[in-house]
Amino acid sequence: MGGEGHNSSGLPPFILTGLPGLENSQHWLFLLLGVLYTISIVGNALILFIIKEEQSLHQPMYYFLSLLSVNDLGVSFSTLPTVLAVFCFHLREISFNCCMSQMFFIHLFSFMESGILLAMSFDRYVAICNPLRYSTVLTDIRVVWMGGCVFLRSFCMVFPLPFLLKRLPFCKPNVLSHAYCLHPDLIRLPCGDITINNIFGLFIVISTFGLDSALIFLSYVLILRSVLAIASREERLKTLNTCVSHLCAVLIFYVPMVGVSMAARYGRHAPRYVHTLLSLVYLFVPPMLNPVIYSIKTKEIRRRLCKILLGNKF
Repeated sequence: MGGEGHNSSGLPPFILTGLPGLENSQHWLFLLLGVLYTISIVGNALILFIIKEEQSLHQPMYYFLSLLSVNDLGVSFSTLPTVLAVFCFHLREISFNCCMSQMFFIHLFSFMESGILLAMSFDRYVAICNPLRYSTVLTDIRVVWMGGCVFLRSFCMVFPLPFLLKRLPFCKPNVLSHAYCLHPDLIRLPCGDITINNIFGLFIVISTFGLDSALIFLSYVLILRSVLAIASREERLKTLNTCVSHLCAVLIFYVPMVGVSMAARYGRHAPRYVHTLLSLVYLFVPPMLNPVIYSIKTKEIRRRLCKILLGNKF
C-alpha cells in the first residue's frame, strides 16, 4: 500500500488505529468507551424525553438544549461503528467512501455543537440583559430559524471536504491515527498539493470555532456587565447561576479542542497515544457530560429524572 499511488477512482481503503503503544490495554479502553457511550446515549435520550413531556420546559432555553442533545447523539453514533469494530472485533480496515462519510458527519456535528452553544449564549444574553423582550425576541419560529441556520452553515462548511480529498492521489501508507476518520488525520496522507485543502480547512475553523468562541465571550462580557449593575448580591448570584450549565458546556467543548490543537502543533514528539487520548476526550467527554450537567443544575429536569428513576415514591 505504501508504494502505490491511488487516486479517487482507486478508492484506497484506510487502516484505523486503536491506541498505538498500548495494544495490551485496548480491551480496558473499550470498556471505558462503552460506559461513556452508554451514559451519552441514555443521558441525552432522557433529556429529550423529559423536555418533550414536561410542559414547563417548553421554552427557548430548553429547545436549544434539545438541539444540543440531538447533536450529541449524532456525535456518539458517528463514531460508534468504527470504535466498536476496532476495539471489540479488531476490524481495522475501512473503505474510502465510508471513511469520507464518517469524517463528514463527525465534523458536521462538531461545527453544529459550536453553533448551538453560540445560540444558547444569545439566549442567556437576552434573558439577562433584556428580560422584558425575551418572549418577543426568542419566539418559537425564531428558535427554529436559528437552529436551521446552525445546520445550514455547518453543512456548507463541511460538504466540500470529502470532494477536496477525493481529487488527491494517495501514495503513502493509509494508516490513520484514530479509530475513526478525521480531516486533520486524512490530510496528512495524500502525496499531491494540499494547499487548497489547508487554506479551506483554516478558513472554516476560523469562521466557525473562532467566530463562535469570540461571540460567546462577548455575550458573557455583556452579561457580566449587566449582572454587576444589580444592587443585590443575592440577585447577582441567582442570575449568574442560570448561566453555569451553559458555561460548563462551553468549557468542556472548547478546552479539549484547544488541547488537541496544541498537541498537534507543539507535541509532535509526544507518544502517539497522547494525541489519540486527547482526541477521544474531545469527541467523547462533551456528549457524556452535557446531560449530566444539565440534569444536576436544572431543577425541573432533576425532579422529572428522579420521578422516572424512583417512580411515584419521589
